[in-house]
Amino acid sequence: MKIMSFNTQHCLNFIERKIDFNVMAKAINDCGADIVGLNEMRGDGPDGEYTDQVKALSELTGMQYYCFAPAIYVKNSGPYGNGFLSKIPIESTENIIIPDPTVKNGKMSYETRCVLKATLKGGVTVLVTHFGLNPDEQENAVKTVTEALTDVKCILMGDFNLPPESVLLHPIRGRMTDTATVFEKELLSFPSDEPTRKIDYIFVSGDLKISNANIPPIVASDHRPHVAEISI
Repeated sequence: MKIMSFNTQHCLNFIERKIDFNVMAKAINDCGADIVGLNEMRGDGPDGEYTDQVKALSELTGMQYYCFAPAIYVKNSGPYGNGFLSKIPIESTENIIIPDPTVKNGKMSYETRCVLKATLKGGVTVLVTHFGLNPDEQENAVKTVTEALTDVKCILMGDFNLPPESVLLHPIRGRMTDTATVFEKELLSFPSDEPTRKIDYIFVSGDLKISNANIPPIVASDHRPHVAEISI
């Protein structure tokens, strides 16, 4: 199974600065993924630019199974959150909202986030998430994610807004394997044109064998996609 994690920045073409489903679909097709976790996706809303973006990518990629998990509703615009595309039938989905910190002490802007949880035919569990920018948000995200994990046939992916050395990732690393462990050299994911850091991840449960992983130099969104191939 080939996995892809891709923050599309609401399908905004990084070079031309316009919503461009074709360039995002091409990035997905070029990676040959069987399942794709999507971050920063828009859903249908009153704003003309808030359309069902996951459905649009499903149609363009031929990945017929898809779902959308809104984390927030942008006033007068529409829903915004995570998406999922799959060549494998989806048996069930759940949208888990990450609790906002009770007291917000961070210096960055706050935004409610979520975890899209999908169960595929064959028993594989997939979690797609996008962490906030502040440490207190990230702590809540890690707690929410670890509670949602399963210990077998489980895949976790998304934009975590954390560097690989972050101690906040330790609870996840204690349960799962980072597919980046098979990189032949250090690979970075953001920004896509000249990346300076790695903040996108694909983790898998210990029973899944990782055969390869990569962050290809694709400039479509502001993030490069992260891909990995595993044996179920």
